[in-house]
Amino acid sequence: MSKPFLRVRTIAKKELVEFVRDWRTILAILVIPLLMFPLLFILFPLLLASEAAELEAIEVDIVVQSDSIPEELGLLFENATLNIVYEPLPDLEFLSTPDGDQERLRNGSVDAILRLQMNDTILEYAVLYLSTSEQSLEARSRTFEALGAWEQNETVRRIDAAGLDANQTLDPLRWNGDIAQSDVATQGEQAGMALSLFIPLVLSVWTFSSAIQPSIDMTAGERERGTLEALLGLPCSRMELLMGKWLAVATITGVGVLLQVAGLLFAIGYLATSDIISAPSVSLTALAFLCLAVLLFAIMVVAFELALAMRSHSVKEAGSILGPAVLIILFPALFTQVINLDGIETFWFAIPVVNVLLALRELLMNRIVYTHVAVWLISSTLYALAAAYYAARQFKREDIVTSLS
Repeated sequence: MSKPFLRVRTIAKKELVEFVRDWRTILAILVIPLLMFPLLFILFPLLLASEAAELEAIEVDIVVQSDSIPEELGLLFENATLNIVYEPLPDLEFLSTPDGDQERLRNGSVDAILRLQMNDTILEYAVLYLSTSEQSLEARSRTFEALGAWEQNETVRRIDAAGLDANQTLDPLRWNGDIAQSDVATQGEQAGMALSLFIPLVLSVWTFSSAIQPSIDMTAGERERGTLEALLGLPCSRMELLMGKWLAVATITGVGVLLQVAGLLFAIGYLATSDIISAPSVSLTALAFLCLAVLLFAIMVVAFELALAMRSHSVKEAGSILGPAVLIILFPALFTQVINLDGIETFWFAIPVVNVLLALRELLMNRIVYTHVAVWLISSTLYALAAAYYAARQFKREDIVTSLS
């Protein structure tokens, strides 16, 4: 084994030992990424279902303002789990005018107010509610359900009274066959498309953010603590020092990303057994390219963050620079979610950050377009080398151990 490699490995080992000796670091590196997707995919749907069930079980208070309402509509209101109080209809030009009733909605004494007025053969209505109250929105929803049921029944009754067939009149266009069979995409392909809309975003942001703290600690932190001089006094070149630190940060970041992917696979497996979502259909080739894309992205990100942290005179300054720098990843990540991959132009796969995110989206959908692969592979390699070169120049500066002011 060559001496330069031994020195790089020794530096990386030293940095790793120093960084992970704090239990909070272990928590951030191991536990959080491992639990992120299971918590997101399992507990979050359960929480939403629990909240929906709780909201459905509550009783809502409705005030119906009308001089008279159809008998069938009154029966529908009684069966709609609504606490109804009837009041006379105020004299208004428009039924939707609040006319002082907004105070009752704001103080919670009523959840919604329904106004009904018969105009010849048309039943006119307006529903007053408070959009910032979930209970008021639930009252509005139940009111609309009752009104919709009455409208459907009344429509059928009037059509039948006119001597027409209500079914043929209201439904002249019908689907013939099973709608589910018309989609030739498999469940795995559908799951891959759904996951491709947010997994690249989460992976890219996590890769960037998880490398921030170790990059700062191993550069500006060393400089602030005064231990960087001792490292520079070792019988190793600046490039070996950079490679050792890069290897340490890349290891920490890689472990976090791998654990995050493991948590993701576990969550997908759990959801697949519960029929919520299927496992994505991704070939081994696409999976290999996906890992390669993440690797190149990590090389570029780690080198870039090490360079910016080395330029900083203190941990505080490095944090103030690298913290907002996550927007460099966030904006392209959000932008790529709306790009249509069908017939996409090749030049998109040469744009920094965007190229990797689009590559992840295509690969998760099991699309392997070798022209796109070649473009993002070459461009990502060049960007990674450029970031490494920039980091090397920062490590070769002679003022990295001078005044911290």
